[in-house]
Amino acid sequence: MKKTGILNQDISRVVAGMGHTDMLVIADAGLPIPAACERIDVAIGRGIPDFFSTVEVIVSELQVESIILAEEMRSASPELYRKLTELFEGVTIEYVSHEQFKTRSGQAKAIVRTGEFSPFANVILISGVVF
Repeated sequence: MKKTGILNQDISRVVAGMGHTDMLVIADAGLPIPAACERIDVAIGRGIPDFFSTVEVIVSELQVESIILAEEMRSASPELYRKLTELFEGVTIEYVSHEQFKTRSGQAKAIVRTGEFSPFANVILISGVVF
């Protein structure tokens, strides 16, 4: 049994297979997920697991070069936005409209759906390299 890091088998597999510029989305419970994109649904109830904890665990193993956020997150979920920008201090952040975010999400290797009920609590993680 794995005892640290990402315990979810599907998320661990996706992270291990990511290359430079590949994208992984971590989403709230309401983000639409295109049929062609791998859905990793970890939501088991309202707020469980929460968005930010899920992001923290995933980025403990994934080298992140940049992130993409919906512009609407700043005003709709300011506390999550603050925590996220602190976590990714020094990482390039691209802001797009929520509609553009949904379109870009369809290009991801996978979308991890959390139980988060905060509006616009979504992030696209763009993989970097460790060398």
